[in-house]
Amino acid sequence: MATVLTLAGDGIGPEIMTQAIDVLKAVDAKFALNLTLESGLLGGAAIDESGEPLPADTLQKAQAADAVLLGAVGGPKWDTIERSIRPERGLLKIRSELGLFANLRVAKLYPQLANASSIKPEIINGLDLLIVRELTGGIYFGEPRGIRTLENGDQQGYNTMVYSTSEIQRIGKVAFELAQVRAEALGRPAKVCSVDKANVLEVTELWKQTMTDMQQESYTDVALTHMYADNACMQLIKNPKQFDVMVTGNMFGDILSDEAAMLTGSIGMLPSASLDANGKGMYEPCHGSAPDIAGQDLANPLATILSVAMMLRYTFKQEAAAVAIEDAVSAVLDDGLRTADILSADSDTAGLKKVGCREMGEAVLAKLK
Repeated sequence: MATVLTLAGDGIGPEIMTQAIDVLKAVDAKFALNLTLESGLLGGAAIDESGEPLPADTLQKAQAADAVLLGAVGGPKWDTIERSIRPERGLLKIRSELGLFANLRVAKLYPQLANASSIKPEIINGLDLLIVRELTGGIYFGEPRGIRTLENGDQQGYNTMVYSTSEIQRIGKVAFELAQVRAEALGRPAKVCSVDKANVLEVTELWKQTMTDMQQESYTDVALTHMYADNACMQLIKNPKQFDVMVTGNMFGDILSDEAAMLTGSIGMLPSASLDANGKGMYEPCHGSAPDIAGQDLANPLATILSVAMMLRYTFKQEAAAVAIEDAVSAVLDDGLRTADILSADSDTAGLKKVGCREMGEAVLAKLK
């Protein structure tokens, strides 16, 4: 019996989590997965309850669970408290404590949403790329860091961007091997684009050389290219289908994956997985807690529901159940159902129906039964 820990979090987190749990329970019953669900507190909700963003009880449950499903954390309510105990610190800590070093974000365009993207359909039709982001190193975790007062009275903020060869190798291994898997599944050559700023940052000069060495020594069947981060941002807009798997460090991956999300029409459609060395993972939508629409039944639950599909695929190896969820989402989009975020930019709304979070989740659920 496998255990899934659910962490609804803050803002729209509880709303989208309710829909995702209903879907997970449905596939659990349909495919006899024998899953056990537990719940815990993280982020602002945990601060309100216990005074800390990651309570010891939640961490213990997460360490014992086979997978973690997260809603979203943070919001303006906690923006003025001590930085070390803000909601986002709880998210960073749980990733670090669980050793979730590999973040996978799929940017796949559902053809029904081609008009919801701000990019011309001919540029994004058929888009299906994977961004592999190193998640527990780099500038977000590097020491020393802080804000200090200089002798002249000026304040100075400073952070440290650092990567070791072993950290680069383990994320590179994930990227190269996923490129091989995708190549076999999609019937196309395997390729990886490594993103860096080796022209100005020594840390990414080491990144680039390590990726090159890995490809030459162990992954000669995978074509490797290198691209500077600023150019990668531009190329994602200009010609996104040139990419299959992109691999990069924590900060660049944070930026590129959010940019890729908008290619698909809305960040509300983008799921993500964060994995450890053994395939245990935490799964969450790429969007934030959206406190401005929380509690109004306006949120898009599809990224969270698709995160459930990723969990079934990558941690539990239940491909049929994962595909069933993805097919259900596609069928609902075929029926013309749209939450506000994937309707507002659509140039042709004929035959489309605007729905809320609950109705969208219930529609996906109905397709699974």
